[in-house]
Amino acid sequence: MKFCLLLFLGVFYIPICFGQDTVNHKNWLTSLVLERYKTLKPDENIRVGPYKAYFRRKTLIAEGRYDRGVKVGIWNFYNEQGKLNQRFDFDKTEYIYEAALDSNTDIQFSFDAEIKPGDRVTRPLKIGGMYYGLIPYINIFHLPFKIDEYSIDNFHAVIELLISPHGRLADYKVRVQSATYRYDQTFNFDVNLFGEEDKQFSPATVNRQPILVRVFIRCAINADGSLDFFNSNSWLIINGAWMKRIMDQQPAARAPQEP
Repeated sequence: MKFCLLLFLGVFYIPICFGQDTVNHKNWLTSLVLERYKTLKPDENIRVGPYKAYFRRKTLIAEGRYDRGVKVGIWNFYNEQGKLNQRFDFDKTEYIYEAALDSNTDIQFSFDAEIKPGDRVTRPLKIGGMYYGLIPYINIFHLPFKIDEYSIDNFHAVIELLISPHGRLADYKVRVQSATYRYDQTFNFDVNLFGEEDKQFSPATVNRQPILVRVFIRCAINADGSLDFFNSNSWLIINGAWMKRIMDQQPAARAPQEP
């Protein structure tokens, strides 16, 4: 009888202890995206339980679960308007749903192939979708000069990712431009700065054949020199390159100095 009582208490005691041995975390992934998750108290690098990320604290952009540091089950990813962007099953390692790309998106693709009418073309896919999944490439860059004396609104940036036919990140660069300050500089980075997960894509294809593709992400620059997703319509695409529309002519100011 005593053994049964101890067993009964043990069954109910274990989950209670587990719940008490976790720590809640809040972390800003970007200036606009906040993530919430739990970790084990003995090792706060091991995530457990539910995970959620929010745009401007209110709009859900990612939700799923961790099991001892591993993403498990079905995760949902949304755009900044809260519309379902992607559904991915981590247990089966397969895409369940991928939303069509909006024609007004801040993301563009350049395929290393001649696309003919009737060709079947698929863009590269990233787990996390075309918003949440691209945050690691936004986060890694900061302007290499102080911007206190410049108007940050006069600067813009474009991230370029080169994705191989095998679905690997082969090159990463950021181009920063300002027509007002006559500034145009491209910064190249070693792709090994990214973790293995961030170097993996599903490759682009033309008629089912994997091909090389470039992904262009236009970005806004924050006051601290970091990047964030661009959400304005004041851009044009000219000859495949991003260009900012100049609404009025202003005298050129002094260009920022490189360190």
